[in-house]
Amino acid sequence: MTFSATQLATAALALGLVAAPALAALKDGDKAPDFSTQASLAGKAFQYSLKDALKKGPVVVYFYPSAFTNGCNVQAHTFAEDVDKFKSAGASIVGVSLDNIARLNEFSADPQFCAGKIAVASDADGKIAKAYDLAIRDAVAGRKDTRGADIDHGFAERTTFVVTPDGKVAATVGGLTPAANVEKALKAVQKLASSRR
Repeated sequence: MTFSATQLATAALALGLVAAPALAALKDGDKAPDFSTQASLAGKAFQYSLKDALKKGPVVVYFYPSAFTNGCNVQAHTFAEDVDKFKSAGASIVGVSLDNIARLNEFSADPQFCAGKIAVASDADGKIAKAYDLAIRDAVAGRKDTRGADIDHGFAERTTFVVTPDGKVAATVGGLTPAANVEKALKAVQKLASSRR
């Protein structure tokens, strides 16, 4: 069987669309869906509410695939290192993944990653990620984390939203390396802070 150049180009385009991240995430100016869920900070579980956090200033809501995986470890570590810069711009940070709260208690306390400095929230059923129009990939049998433990949950695409106190998305950051994602989110928060002065 032979294929024409047009058929090959169409097939390549279709494969590219399947492989590319779904960039259907909420856009700047969209209303950010409110959520309340279990989260962990420094190894201790608590009830996190976006609505309550927004009363204190902008919130960086960052979705990541899984605790204890290479890129997510880098992203959490970078957010933890830069947490004071975010705070000085008036913003708080919450990470969201499909991890269960037990894994997040470990991740949030780990000195190499969250280091007890940033909260991470459990979206075990993926409803929060879906509300933010993010793609979710199914769990992959046999997939292990950087500690050798099984990963038994799906993965939300890595996307960060800067949400203003009025509940609007001020910036959507996706398609970047984990460290660049944090850097761009910080610039967005600093820009918001300078516009309020």
